[in-house]
Amino acid sequence: MENVMLAKALAIGIGSIGPAFGISFIGAKAMEAIGRNPESAGKIFLPMIIACAFAEAVAIYALIIALMIK
Repeated sequence: MENVMLAKALAIGIGSIGPAFGISFIGAKAMEAIGRNPESAGKIFLPMIIACAFAEAVAIYALIIALMIK
C-alpha cells in the first residue's frame, strides 16, 4: 500500500515539473515580447494561452497515469 502511494506521488510530482517550467518559460517570453512591443499584445496573447494549454495537458496526462497506478 505504501509503495503504491509513493509511486502515485512520484508520478504526479515528476510529471508536473516539466509543464511547470514550460508554462513559466512561455509566460516569461510572452511578457518580454509584450514589453518590447506593447502593440503586439493581442497577437501574442492567444498563442501564449494555447501553448500553456498544451503544456498543461502533459501535467493532466501525468495525473491520469498516477490515478491508474494500482
